[in-house]
Amino acid sequence: MKDNYRPGFVYQDFAPQFTAEFFDPDRWADIFHRAGARYVVLTGKHHEGYTLWPSNVSWNWNAQDVGPNRDLVGDLAAAVRRKGGMRFGVYHSMMDWFHPFYLADKASGWQTQDFPRAKAIPELLEIVERYHPDIVWSDGEWEAPDTYWNSTSFLAWLYNDSPVRSSVVVNDRWGKGVRCKHGDFFNCDDQFNPGVLQEHKWESCIPVDTRSWGYRRNADIADYRTIGELLDSLVSTVSCNGNLLLNVGPTKDGRIDPAFEERLLQMGTWLGVNGEAVYGSRPWKHQNDSATPHVWYTAKGEVVYVSVLRWPKNDLLFLESLELSPSARVTMLGLPEEQPLQWNPRRSVERFGDSDVDSTSRSGTTVLFPQLTPDKLPTPWAWVLKVEGAL
Repeated sequence: MKDNYRPGFVYQDFAPQFTAEFFDPDRWADIFHRAGARYVVLTGKHHEGYTLWPSNVSWNWNAQDVGPNRDLVGDLAAAVRRKGGMRFGVYHSMMDWFHPFYLADKASGWQTQDFPRAKAIPELLEIVERYHPDIVWSDGEWEAPDTYWNSTSFLAWLYNDSPVRSSVVVNDRWGKGVRCKHGDFFNCDDQFNPGVLQEHKWESCIPVDTRSWGYRRNADIADYRTIGELLDSLVSTVSCNGNLLLNVGPTKDGRIDPAFEERLLQMGTWLGVNGEAVYGSRPWKHQNDSATPHVWYTAKGEVVYVSVLRWPKNDLLFLESLELSPSARVTMLGLPEEQPLQWNPRRSVERFGDSDVDSTSRSGTTVLFPQLTPDKLPTPWAWVLKVEGAL
């Protein structure tokens, strides 16, 4: 900030620059829907304390009083619900970098609790009572224990007496040392992705911009995750019992940058073809293939889905973790189901005539991918096999 703004410029001087004059909540909701999102989480308040709704406990430091002069949380919540097919959540940071009560409580070693009583908990109550979120996504908790934040009292109210008690879910950031221990789903750390099956439902939250959660005017396109990288994150997360929450930082005038929009719509294009391997799926007995690491498995009922992130060499894909019954059927999503793919048990792979494939293993399956020109591919980036008859 010191390098780019005039002497004496303070953080609060950003607020008048945040105008959001081009913010169109219905357009945002449409982009998210076309991206294939099933839920949307808006950053309602971050660590600087500024709220995107007209909070009664954040006087002159909210989007109604300074900046856009509108209720951004309410506007987007209404647009997402009008669009349908998506749940709406609100991110709320417990801490506040600048609030004197927070700083005083911190100086006391968290022996006083003026800040959570005067601001943090009242803000959470406002969010729930006004906007009825499906998700309360908490953050900014790590400096103080849950007893300081009064988290358990709030959560008891949320689950038992609030207007969303029968539907709401929360994450795990409710006090120092609580992450990965308590919550309807776990975030653990930012960009958490263990790469192995987790028994408890979890979420990987990652930004498109690898260097920032917000919008950067000086970002280079190389800083943005490619669609291939994003699909890798998606399928690996879902295979291990997680959800992917993809972050895009909007501009100060309320737009989603075209590069971010492109990534979101590419995700939607892929999910439009391959969504049945993601939505409503569950982890299979194997997550990624033991011989081919760019392959991830999911399942739904008796069907196994194989997400393949790299087109195989010579069109031959060896799957050591997959064994099939003699009557099994393998198809590729996006291609006609009446055109099943050829496959053979691993020990019979030589029938495909590929001398580069080791046929010494007596387990697994080799699938012959179709020979297609690029314009005939179901999607340009990653491909999903639908397997009926897996053992």
